[in-house]
Amino acid sequence: MLRFVEEILLLLLRDDDGKFTSIPQSSMDRAIAGSVLMELAMENRIDTDLEHLILVDATPVGDSLLDPTLAMIVEGEGQQHDARHWVEQISRQAPDIREKALDRLVDRGILEQEDDRFLWVFRSRRYPMIDGHAEREVKLRIMGVLFSNEIPSPRDVVIICLAHACGIFGELLSKRELEQATARIEQVRKLDLIGQAMTQSIQDFEMWLANAAVQGRGFF
Repeated sequence: MLRFVEEILLLLLRDDDGKFTSIPQSSMDRAIAGSVLMELAMENRIDTDLEHLILVDATPVGDSLLDPTLAMIVEGEGQQHDARHWVEQISRQAPDIREKALDRLVDRGILEQEDDRFLWVFRSRRYPMIDGHAEREVKLRIMGVLFSNEIPSPRDVVIICLAHACGIFGELLSKRELEQATARIEQVRKLDLIGQAMTQSIQDFEMWLANAAVQGRGFF
């Protein structure tokens, strides 16, 4: 079974060229952070309420995508932080988590890694799909929840929260389908507190960028 971070990366990769959908890097990083936290919750390592993220079990999962984040939380045990704080902290490690997840997808034969070079200079990397079964399975799960009244499984709730946070429903669904599914998306994503914290973190950062642009601040 794929981890959430692997599933969301499959959704973010374009089928035609194997490159990532044009979403803000900050949104991708926070979605990756949220996916790791959600996975740790599913593994019964953490729990969360409206105010705190709680360490339940410090035992490593035995997964390189999850254990570094769990170690961070264990190290911070005794400090009172909410899920939003940890989304922000873990998002700083998101590039490394993303590369590990992509390497695993390549090792499993789901993706192929190709480096674009010009005159021996590395320019970009893309990941064409070799086996699209995993991607189709994720999309079918999403569609099955959005266009029915069935109670979603916890894993379905998580992947919908992640897809919403990344803002990729506009590419997965037609305009008409998106209009039909909007209310259902809102209903489902409210079922997960970590998902709400992740979405709020993304919105806060986007608002900060917008305000900074208006005030003419430099970023670099």
